Amino acid sequence: MGFCINCGQQHQDGIRFCRFCGNQQPGEQLLARLRSEAEQIHYQRLSAGQNQNQNNTMSRVQNTRQQADIAAQQRNQNQQFRQPRW
Repeated sequence: MGFCINCGQQHQDGIRFCRFCGNQQPGEQLLARLRSEAEQIHYQRLSAGQNQNQNNTMSRVQNTRQQADIAAQQRNQNQQFRQPRW
């Protein structure tokens, strides 16, 4: 199923003219090329989104590691300066 490029009404694939407004529709070769380009763009966006998610995950892991290292250093410093309780 396709849509008229002029009025937007839905029509069957392979028609030459819209039955609602009479406007000439693009040929099958052009439609096939446009559909393949749309698929490529879709997959590029998906892969870019996955890469971005991976980058976000890695940055969160790195931030968590840094926070854990800082907390460990602070604990070590606090233990060194404690006076024994006798």
